[in-house]
Amino acid sequence: MDHGGMDHGGMDHGGMDDGQCSMNMLFNWQVKGLCIVFESWRVTGPMSLLLSLVAIALLTAGYECVREISRRYDEKFNARMNALGTRSESRDGAGRQGTITRAGLYALQVFYSFFIMLLFMTYNGFVMLAVAVGAFIGYLAFSYKTSPTKTAACH
Repeated sequence: MDHGGMDHGGMDHGGMDDGQCSMNMLFNWQVKGLCIVFESWRVTGPMSLLLSLVAIALLTAGYECVREISRRYDEKFNARMNALGTRSESRDGAGRQGTITRAGLYALQVFYSFFIMLLFMTYNGFVMLAVAVGAFIGYLAFSYKTSPTKTAACH
């Protein structure tokens, strides 16, 4: 069917790439039209790409920091519970407060890990490499005492 003579109501697609976010479902190295998680986090040139990749690496490294904070809190919490003994009113109160804090830290980790997953789901090779570099830096800085096989998870 020939649609050449049909009026398409001014649908000009000539400048579609200008200011639009591209959404890829396949692995790519595309920089033009790259938006990272938010429409406002847009790569507009080499400098914004570099700054975005550094920010992504730092965000990903920060995830390991949050995990380390959670591990340390768990250790202190467990030591405090053991010191209070098996039956005491102070243990019950501290236990409830500690459990709420642990749940909050866990929720933060889940949110953080899914945000990193969204970064990875741009399917952009540069972004994926920045996530990997950030994980490497974060592991060296915060989690070097932990087995790497026990830390790789979406949440």
